[in-house]
Amino acid sequence: MCFRLAVIVLLLLPASALATVPTIEHPVAVLRALDKMTARVEELEVPINQSLKFGTIFINVRTCRVTSPEETPEAAAYLEISEFKPGEKDLPIFHGWMFASSPALSAMEHPVYDVWVTGCKAPATPKEPAK
Repeated sequence: MCFRLAVIVLLLLPASALATVPTIEHPVAVLRALDKMTARVEELEVPINQSLKFGTIFINVRTCRVTSPEETPEAAAYLEISEFKPGEKDLPIFHGWMFASSPALSAMEHPVYDVWVTGCKAPATPKEPAK
């Protein structure tokens, strides 16, 4: 009886409950940032373990991962975001995973800025000059 119940429950689980985990590391995170005061939207390419300043916030990407090509496309990044106010210590405002397919799942809440992940990428390879 318990076995039948377990099989029925597994069959009724939505496909999202069986989602794959991004595992392939990329050295650059692609983010989109919005300044709500000026309506400025920028696409940012942030290398892993380097800080990037956007307005008064500093964005540091610790890792950026994507799923393998055979899986459903997904990108996720672990971000640490802090705000700089003159004369004060940096104030952490977000740290955690953000997912490209579900930005509201783990959103940064800030009155002036929005930041979300759009993907991960490898660094651009230099083009060889034409001969």
